[in-house]
Amino acid sequence: MGKSGMDAFWMPYTANRQFKKTPRIIKAAEGAYYITDDGRRIFDGLSGLWTTGAGHNRVEIRDAVAHQLGTLDYSPAFQFGHPLAFELAERLVALAPETLDHVFYTNSGSECTDTATKIARAYWRQVGQPTKTKIIGRVKGYHGASWGAISFGGIPANKKLWGQGVDSDHMGHTLIPGNEFTRGLPQSGAELADELEGIIALHDASNVAAVIVEPIAGSAGVVVPPAGYLKRMREICDKHDVLLIFDEVITAFGRIGDWFAASAFDVVPDMLNVAKQITNGAIPLGAVLIKGDIYDAFMETAGAEYNIELPHGYTYSSHPVACAAAMASLDILEQDGLIERVAALSPTFETKIHELQGSPHISDIRNYGFAAGITLEPYPGEPTRRPMEVALSCWEKGFYVRYGGDTLQLGLPFITTEAEMDSVINAIGDSL
Repeated sequence: MGKSGMDAFWMPYTANRQFKKTPRIIKAAEGAYYITDDGRRIFDGLSGLWTTGAGHNRVEIRDAVAHQLGTLDYSPAFQFGHPLAFELAERLVALAPETLDHVFYTNSGSECTDTATKIARAYWRQVGQPTKTKIIGRVKGYHGASWGAISFGGIPANKKLWGQGVDSDHMGHTLIPGNEFTRGLPQSGAELADELEGIIALHDASNVAAVIVEPIAGSAGVVVPPAGYLKRMREICDKHDVLLIFDEVITAFGRIGDWFAASAFDVVPDMLNVAKQITNGAIPLGAVLIKGDIYDAFMETAGAEYNIELPHGYTYSSHPVACAAAMASLDILEQDGLIERVAALSPTFETKIHELQGSPHISDIRNYGFAAGITLEPYPGEPTRRPMEVALSCWEKGFYVRYGGDTLQLGLPFITTEAEMDSVINAIGDSL
């Protein structure tokens, strides 16, 4: 494929000029590996984009999608339904923590962010508190690329080009001195959640609708919460009548050795966003899981039964083929015991990734489940250059490792062997 064949595609979150000079083209995938256009096998060290934990090209998903395409390829989600939408929703509710008992379908994590925050603001109107509109996010948070998502997210590079977004404020992050090279949850820092109390006081609780956080922030480099931090956040939200939204687009469905971070950390939010692994990356699908009292508020205040309670949705909400892929993906996670496998092998991965401590240029390593972030010391004035150089060196060695900001990120496939863990970690060490 020559350069002339690449000009038309403006690639997302990509250095287009650099890429089109030295393209990295993936033409196929199998299991935990990509296959490039020149026939090289590349270990997929991020499970796609945190999406394909069960491995690529699962025949079960392919067959489910093919069957659905031959049965019902599309049906409108507005005023009509199809069986799989209801079956998948019941299944998600059964897996989720108690009280998260309604599902609103989207197509992506970005759309989940907009959906959950719109529902939050509308909920307070439904219950007679219309001034509660402000959304509080967190520094280093990532919630997608829509207007709402970049407003509530806290990654400066994702905000600086766009100007004013949706009304919001931000808590600080939890990367604090003294917690470097922590294995799993840091044991200090729970008190950082108390900052939320100050932000609510600044704006007054009568103006604050919701807080949205990733239990474990992925795109900023796997930022793991201190023990007790999320519980404290839940308590503060309850105290001030503020809704708590968990963005589990990365953590849900096995990444951390549990179905949800809400389950793993025993903290139930008012809404919980999922996408990515729900279909093993095969077809776009997202969902917001919502507490019953929020749903009921809309049902009880809508007036006549024929009135639409929530004027919101997408052309492809609950797409039949996406729902079929999700049902097959959940089958695989359950039948292959992949979530249990992640839980069992996470201590091994933790030990192996922390063996990189002491390698050149590493200033921190963080991990939880099958996710790890490595912070690298910057070149003077160039904080993003070294991670890029290391990741591209790994690519040449046969390993896909994500680079972003000043970090390298690993999100291993759930099917990864111990030997493959060693190989990818050794490749990072050699590249450093």
